[in-house]
Amino acid sequence: MHISQAFATRSPEGSEGPDAGRMRARRPAGGRAAAALTAAVAFALVLTGCGGGGGGNSAPKSAGSTADADRVEPLAAPPAPKLPVTVDSADGAKVTIDSTDRIVPLTGSLSEIVFTLGFGKQVVARDITATFEQAEKLPVVTRAHDVSAESVLSLKPTIVLADTTTGPAEAIDQIRDAGIPLVVVEPAKELADVGRRIDTVAEALGVPSAGTELKERTESRIAAVQKSIPDHADAEKPRVAFLYLRGSASVYLLGGAESGASSLLEAAGAVDAGKESGLDKDFTAITSEALAKAAPDAILVMSKGLASVDGMDGLVKIPGIAETPAGMDRRVVSIDDGVLLNYGPRTDRVLTEIVEQLYAKGGTGQ
Repeated sequence: MHISQAFATRSPEGSEGPDAGRMRARRPAGGRAAAALTAAVAFALVLTGCGGGGGGNSAPKSAGSTADADRVEPLAAPPAPKLPVTVDSADGAKVTIDSTDRIVPLTGSLSEIVFTLGFGKQVVARDITATFEQAEKLPVVTRAHDVSAESVLSLKPTIVLADTTTGPAEAIDQIRDAGIPLVVVEPAKELADVGRRIDTVAEALGVPSAGTELKERTESRIAAVQKSIPDHADAEKPRVAFLYLRGSASVYLLGGAESGASSLLEAAGAVDAGKESGLDKDFTAITSEALAKAAPDAILVMSKGLASVDGMDGLVKIPGIAETPAGMDRRVVSIDDGVLLNYGPRTDRVLTEIVEQLYAKGGTGQ
């Protein structure tokens, strides 16, 4: 779900929402929207989550389902790494890993994979986007999503995991120059990337068989959720618009083909209304005209984004939303910021929540 990392404006440490790292790497289409999203990153809010209303009964709960979605579910048997291994880093380097005793994952989605593979006790730090419960007491080594090389090095890691959105480049270079094995992983943009990311991390940690097990578990659970989706003809598929909202910064963006949400919506049996209306970039500023063309039956938002506009009542006050079928029906799907676009081991839970809320009888809006 991919965001380029060209946003220079940063907020104080901890003031960005858990989604901001991903949003930082995606430029919206058009200069006005780009400026707006830069402001969003600068002011992104840490607000009380606001979930979408009433879940339906058409989708089964996945293991460890939505009730404990702030936790990861490690594999049953802790893996035994076979080291050393030499792997290809996404930035062209070849990296040899001799030890997994002290691991520093520099994105929340990578932390999720590492913990789920069973390496939670070896993780010694986290990025601010690692919002799940098992990681919450770890020291944070990013400042407004910029990596502090000094903080990382002070923890004496034996392996550091980053992805291509991690920065600044100087910090990555400083960690490498200190002799720390640092593996860069390609980011995830869609469901098809889930297995690749798991395999890449598992290989770097010397546990490829555990990676295969986790990949198969995740893919099996995603497939099970998809089987629960009500049958409907293509013409009857719900049209869903993904909106990125940060109310106090007056940032209101409509997702297009590159927003990162299309794959999830399509897997849930829906149509990405922004993409289908012709928005082939990532995000564009919301206008009445763009919303009228998208004509969504439902709106997908991150929970903190919905809270930032004062919930459903505030959402329909954004120009153009009240006139859409979604606005008139108050039909909203709200997913936690920390997992929506991760495309990792908890994606089955995300898909479960989307399906439950999207197909809930009478809609999910209040």
